[in-house]
Amino acid sequence: MKILLRLLPVIVFMALWQLMVATEIIPENRLPSPINIILGIKELFVTGMPPGSTLLTHIAESMKRVLAGLALAIVAGLPLGIFMSYWRKLGDMLHPLVEMLRPIPPLAWVPISILWFGIGDRSASFIIFLGAFFPILLNTINGVLSIKPRFIEAAIILGAKRGNLFFKVLLPGAMPSIITGIRIGVGIAWMTLVAAEFTGVKSGYGLGYMIMTARDIQRADLILAGMAVIGFIGYCIDLIIRKIEQKLLRWV
Repeated sequence: MKILLRLLPVIVFMALWQLMVATEIIPENRLPSPINIILGIKELFVTGMPPGSTLLTHIAESMKRVLAGLALAIVAGLPLGIFMSYWRKLGDMLHPLVEMLRPIPPLAWVPISILWFGIGDRSASFIIFLGAFFPILLNTINGVLSIKPRFIEAAIILGAKRGNLFFKVLLPGAMPSIITGIRIGVGIAWMTLVAAEFTGVKSGYGLGYMIMTARDIQRADLILAGMAVIGFIGYCIDLIIRKIEQKLLRWV
């Protein structure tokens, strides 16, 4: 029953969409029906876009770029966020720089990333890193600052060393906020990935590249099929992160 209730809005939305296309309220050439999009996904699996480049290959290449950029963002954002919130002087020094860089859209970095890394995986991963880094950094800072000072003071009084303080108090205390930052970062990572792949990829594979190719031959059904695949993958990743969160944060 819970699953049915969750799927009900999606089912109603898809049925209304199909009805509006069938009654020609929405032109088929402008917005293909859900049935044609499903057939487009099947075509991408079997034939590919361009032909021979199947959907699974595009997904694998895009996932590789997303995971690389996201891993860099976590490795850089987590410790920096903890340091900036624990040592307030360091935070005060770096805060202006962070707030100057944070409003710059990741896509604005595309020209400079191509200049630095060329067209390819490294450039795309750098753009993804920039998109995911700031949500993870800021949520880590907010998570550490939300820890009550008496917990830190109690750990110090009980003889906790600096390493134990980080791994036994600060990191667990900030973990709910950190996971929220990672979830936000994953969403931004997918948005920036598609745009980064629009600029070109050497391998000729990637969901963004696939959508761009479908646009060039004016296949709106395949464009929307690619968008649907990205949305589904993003939902699955978010579901996995939430399951991990439930395992890690049983005490919350």
